[in-house]
Amino acid sequence: MNYKHITVAGSGVLGSQIAFQTAYKGFDVTVYDINDQALAKAKERMAELKSHYVADLNASEEQLAAAYSRIAYNSDLAAAVSNSDLVIEAIPEVVQIKTDFYKKLGEVAPKNTIFATNSSTLLPSQFAEATGRPGQFLALHFANEIWRNNTAEVMKHPGTDNGVFEDVVAFAKAIGMVALPLQKEQPGYILNSLLVPLLEAAQQLLVREIADAETIDKTWMVATGAPLGPFAILDVVGINTAYNIGLAKAKATGDAEFQNIADLLKSEYIDKGKLGRATGEGFYKYPNPNFLKPDFKS
Repeated sequence: MNYKHITVAGSGVLGSQIAFQTAYKGFDVTVYDINDQALAKAKERMAELKSHYVADLNASEEQLAAAYSRIAYNSDLAAAVSNSDLVIEAIPEVVQIKTDFYKKLGEVAPKNTIFATNSSTLLPSQFAEATGRPGQFLALHFANEIWRNNTAEVMKHPGTDNGVFEDVVAFAKAIGMVALPLQKEQPGYILNSLLVPLLEAAQQLLVREIADAETIDKTWMVATGAPLGPFAILDVVGINTAYNIGLAKAKATGDAEFQNIADLLKSEYIDKGKLGRATGEGFYKYPNPNFLKPDFKS
């Protein structure tokens, strides 16, 4: 593995984290997004990460300043990837958006550049041909709050070159992750194969009006000892991501319940600016959500 310059395409919650963690570990990083407004928000997210690195990793001011100095921003895709060894895509979970992106990326990126998707639920084989370089394409999936939940699932598709696979596993380790190689494609990888059914079940209970979000979370936390319930987890993941996943499943399966979930998330949360922890409110209000209160579990 001889990667030096990394481009992160998509500067949302997780894209910003990937970019900062990569820079923190010594790589030069370019953050790409579709316009300067999106990049301005990315810079705000990067600044907010500082306190987490100090609190959780005892990062020094010198280390943080060095990380910031390694990050550049660009809304021109060709310029953003002009010298990239690896492009990590972290754009919305919408098949057509990703397909269109990879077609454009394949046209402007250097021939040797490796592409990796951070998709949570979609398979790399869905986009391999669109990249124009299927052998140099695979999945690299991070858990949210990656400086703490430092897993990186590296997943092949049938056409991925094994050397590329091994290099991306090595890269994941180089940026401080616990690299988890998956030898075959699996929708949801390992983590989301376990997590997504939990989150979907919680949303179904809410849509069916079985109980409110806090009661559902309390049940899970008390019964299992988990530090977060499913709706607190959804606030970390981001309501937009949950909405896109629900909408995609509704279209793929024709299941009205997934459509009901998507409709609820849009009308009661997204349309009201409640996008999760990143915006200060989702299912809970931050920085002092109810689930952290001493009497929440009583």
